Amino acid sequence: MQRTARLKPLAALLLSASLLTGVAHAQLSPAPAASANAPAGTTAEARKANIVIIGTGGTIAGAGAAATNTAAYQSAVVPVDKIIASVPEISKIANVKGEQVFQIGSESFNNERLIKLAKRVSELLKQPDVDGIVITHGTDTIEETAYFLNLTLKSDKPVVVVGSMRPGTALGADGALNLYDAVLVASNPASKGKGTLVVLNDEIQTGRDVTKTNTFKVETFRSPFGPLGYVVEGRTLYFRLPARPHTTQTEFDIDKIDKLPEVAVVYAYGNMNPAAIDAAVKSGAKAIIFDATGNGSVGDYMVEPLKAARAKGVFIVRASRTGSGVVIRNGEQPDDKYDWIVTDDQIAQKARILMALALTKTNDPKALQEIFWKY
Repeated sequence: MQRTARLKPLAALLLSASLLTGVAHAQLSPAPAASANAPAGTTAEARKANIVIIGTGGTIAGAGAAATNTAAYQSAVVPVDKIIASVPEISKIANVKGEQVFQIGSESFNNERLIKLAKRVSELLKQPDVDGIVITHGTDTIEETAYFLNLTLKSDKPVVVVGSMRPGTALGADGALNLYDAVLVASNPASKGKGTLVVLNDEIQTGRDVTKTNTFKVETFRSPFGPLGYVVEGRTLYFRLPARPHTTQTEFDIDKIDKLPEVAVVYAYGNMNPAAIDAAVKSGAKAIIFDATGNGSVGDYMVEPLKAARAKGVFIVRASRTGSGVVIRNGEQPDDKYDWIVTDDQIAQKARILMALALTKTNDPKALQEIFWKY
């Protein structure tokens, strides 16, 4: 009895500290956490977020012949409902339902599929009984889809794109935890108004900045500016906010977009063949993202082919193949003289997305340049 009596003040102290910690981190804790252990039918249970998980395929829907196949496997073979069922812990944090839109490797995404996915997400976000969206996606082009959604969706509800680097059949598979974390993030009111997010490897990235940097490592996704936050032991922790306009703040509306103009990406290298520029022009490209060396440098033998393309009405956008950093206008090349555009800090594959959207609004080179500086 004496020992019990002595423990009571300590227990009270720990409870007090716990309550204070809970207040301090109220905005950081996932909204459904309070209902995770609540009996069914209580008001706490009713507060669980309603999340739609859209399946598009990818490694997270993949399977290998053996548990040791972490990089050799077949992607896009497991339906989204089976993926959800394999992570029963999700039902404790949200009311979820699955919907299969595609079953493809993300390398097979094209403009038509991108638009179809975005329009479906837009439809779901308008439903009052939908609190957020999670999209399972292949990692190859997850950054392009996320950026497109980040620019075109007109809702502040959380949209989280998630994938995995290993199939669910592999030792050390990362898909289950990534999906659980993505649902946590999408369920959290603190995720509202932050644009489209990408969640993998315990990190919350903005769709604008994130890119894949390694072919097989689980920590492949990186941003030059770091993640927005982390998911740690069921808690969604944010440390910074997206600085560039997104979703409701942009002039691009997926509900008004049915087709995107063709934009080509041409990769620069030593002794490159100018025929790549000619091929892009002949194929009907309205713009060429020239993924140049260094600070958007253009070899002396490539200047004339690019000028010729511009003379035919094709916009030239200088990017950098380095993967990060700002391409300076009128730096390496006299952009004003040649009527060229620079990407600011955006990498080529995302510059393609932005340029295609920009061309649905204007053909004025100065306005197009402003769009790159803005987004």
